[in-house]
Amino acid sequence: MFDYDLLVIGAGSGGVRVSRIAASLGAKVAVAEDTHMGGTCVNVGCVPKKLFVYASDMRKSLVDMAGYGLHVSDRGFDWPTLRDNKTDEIKRLNGIYDSMLDGAGVTVFKGNARMTGSHEVTIGEQVYTAKFIVIASGGTPFVPDIPGKEHLITSDDAFYLPVFPKRVLVVGGGYIAVEFAGIFNGLGAQTQLLYRGPQILRGFDQEVRDFTATQIQQSGVNIHTNADLLSVSALPDGRLEATIQSGDHTTIELFDSILMATGRTPRVAGLGLESIGVALSDKKAVVVNDYFQTSVEHIFAIGDVIDRVPLTPVALSEGMWLANHLFGESPKQGMDYSDIPTAVFSQPPVGTLGMTEAEAEATGKPVKVFTSQFRPMKHILAGNPGKTLMKMLVCGESDRILGIHIVGADAGEMLQGFAVAVKAGATKADFDRTIGIHPTAAEELVTMRSVTRTLNPA
Repeated sequence: MFDYDLLVIGAGSGGVRVSRIAASLGAKVAVAEDTHMGGTCVNVGCVPKKLFVYASDMRKSLVDMAGYGLHVSDRGFDWPTLRDNKTDEIKRLNGIYDSMLDGAGVTVFKGNARMTGSHEVTIGEQVYTAKFIVIASGGTPFVPDIPGKEHLITSDDAFYLPVFPKRVLVVGGGYIAVEFAGIFNGLGAQTQLLYRGPQILRGFDQEVRDFTATQIQQSGVNIHTNADLLSVSALPDGRLEATIQSGDHTTIELFDSILMATGRTPRVAGLGLESIGVALSDKKAVVVNDYFQTSVEHIFAIGDVIDRVPLTPVALSEGMWLANHLFGESPKQGMDYSDIPTAVFSQPPVGTLGMTEAEAEATGKPVKVFTSQFRPMKHILAGNPGKTLMKMLVCGESDRILGIHIVGADAGEMLQGFAVAVKAGATKADFDRTIGIHPTAAEELVTMRSVTRTLNPA
């Protein structure tokens, strides 16, 4: 009765995963994509951003090398080489995604898809029907409506700048803003980070936020909090004049480029969802239940478009869960969003898992807080003043690990392994019994013995 068992709108991380797993379970599957295969993460997110972080880290390493007797002259940074090599790698990954879907027997349609009926999707001028439809269209950068907004760039644009700017303003305080501030600064641009809140990285542990901000400023990024961009105008020489409000003061500064990293919004425009009864939230996210089902029974949604946890690995897990729910042995419980490890590839990077100190305190139960700050061994001979922060929250009643937070080199790499232990229910005693690998930074998490402070003491 239908052309396909499953038709997915969007070939990003979640869309590709649900398609491939559904096809492996015997479903006839099609995917519609109107831009590039791989979605935000591959094209204008995780992958190119991490490549840029590597580049900025490498340039900083040239300074650190001198303390080790290695003298390498910095002959300058060639932006087109980095930009174009990155683009070539993205094209390679686009091809891999095409091959993966083709190998799984999934039909790929290149073009704009829109819902035109209860089981109907129109791609271009062709109409296709499906028993189930999954919306996995992702998100798109949000730019506030301020005078001169046409002169601003987003993170999507930053990967393809024709000329590398000498003076940059990054507006925002979340993942994207903090990461790009580090990238621009590391590659040699005079960089300012402007955030309207009291501290960057809202939602993270407060001690982590304060420590990270200090380290970022120490590296050369000028952070302005409780400040906002009011307007932008272009000068005849191509520079941008920014009007900035900080408290009661208004200043005008000049920049070569202004990056707005003020969040992303669900990409639902043009999909025709409301016309067929798919409910959207006030933030225009697709509303779903615990089974990723929308207000229309046979239409589902996953990934950034549902605005739950906008992380690539989460979208992958949602896609896996949904494919099994629709075509395999349905999972016995809903998607588990607890203890999701995540990293901010700032400089230094941040890795975080579980509760923040404020969340732990709010439980009302006694919580032991263990913290440690130190200069990594690699920094000593280099004369690098950068420090690492490690923090662990432990339940005073059960001894279970409630949260781990790391700020420092390889934070994400370290946290991935510890996340398995926490997910398995590890206790502080388990950590204490584990022998550390010396000398490493990670050993600090299994050698912490002194409680820094206790929350909600009995």
